[in-house]
Amino acid sequence: MKKFKKKFLLNQIFKQEKSVKTSKFSFPLLNNGYSKNDLMEGAKTLISGKLTMGEKTKKFENYFAKTIGTKYALMVNSGSSANLLAFFCITNALKKNKVNKGDECIVPAVCWSTTLWPIIQSGLKPVFADVDINTFCLNYSSLIKKVTKKTKVIILVNVLGNSPEIKKIKSFAARKNIYLIEDNCESLGSRYGNKFLGTYGDFGTFSFYYSHQVTAGEGGMIVCKSKSDYNILKSLRAHGWDREIRKKKIKDFNFINQGFNLRPLEVSASIGMSQFRRLDKMMKIRSLNRKKIIQKLKKSKKWDNQFNFFNPAKNLKPSWFGLPLIINKKNKYNKIKYLEFLNSKSIETRPIISGNFTNQTAVKVHKIKFNKKELSNSQKIEENGFFIGLPTEILANNKINKLVNYLLRIDYF
Repeated sequence: MKKFKKKFLLNQIFKQEKSVKTSKFSFPLLNNGYSKNDLMEGAKTLISGKLTMGEKTKKFENYFAKTIGTKYALMVNSGSSANLLAFFCITNALKKNKVNKGDECIVPAVCWSTTLWPIIQSGLKPVFADVDINTFCLNYSSLIKKVTKKTKVIILVNVLGNSPEIKKIKSFAARKNIYLIEDNCESLGSRYGNKFLGTYGDFGTFSFYYSHQVTAGEGGMIVCKSKSDYNILKSLRAHGWDREIRKKKIKDFNFINQGFNLRPLEVSASIGMSQFRRLDKMMKIRSLNRKKIIQKLKKSKKWDNQFNFFNPAKNLKPSWFGLPLIINKKNKYNKIKYLEFLNSKSIETRPIISGNFTNQTAVKVHKIKFNKKELSNSQKIEENGFFIGLPTEILANNKINKLVNYLLRIDYF
């Protein structure tokens, strides 16, 4: 790139950064998510004019697979699309030992919509299981109770950087010949034992949506272990044709499979690659910020165990995404008014994923059966839980003090 173009771009990036800075207190899910280098990489790709999926995407895929320790990685346009491809791969006509329509998939009740819908879209039957109250991830005992002869798939949701008892679940799934999928869209960088989350299952999915551990604005990745699965995923990603997998050309448009168009843009790959290279640094800062907020809460004169905190699973080195809080008040409180108050003070809040998904209207529309009494932990997380962001910049003490002061106003609601 010519020097004058680079200088012009840098000036525009600096100008943009200055325009968003303000002295007013705010605590968004993510503030200034992109570094100058991230934006520069995206801008260089735009100027190149090569925007459709190409060399940048392939480079990111290879680097991603090598870094997290998996054989194959395929970039898509979102983590939701990655989940979709996982289910359409295991039910695909080209796959040996495929799962058949009507077979069951166990899914934790605390999940996102596009954790659930690919189960239904691929013709499988979802079976909701409860989560662990400490990790918010699939509870092993609840999982075992839900298994039947029709159970062919388990999908895990690694919540906000945390993990279930994944080695036990993996071992159980292997013994029963059950496919294991990890929805790892919220936990990129977390290690359980000596392996990254997302690499324990037959498939692992990742998201690069804004505020996640790595953000490309949009984008996602799916990883797998076998060449045959990888080839099916590639055909499904792009219309069902064989362009990326054929050994010799038969004709220009040779379709071998059903398919979608879930390809990412080169700009997303460029920004995602730049962010992924500094994931370790961002993880350390988020972990430090989390520690400082919790310490300030507990040291406050107003502290009276108002919240329970998110506990990392044993043997887990977490990559935190946000700071979940479970309201722990003996007296009645109005959660809706409390969260409205926090948002009025520019503290952005979110439910923990979507809470107990069985409460969603769409579950009734699709007539998905479940036993509410068996999902008590999921319900408690919905009723008492929420989360706030963890910035990738080190928080100043005065900002933490303000945040803590507002959080502890729960006593007024």
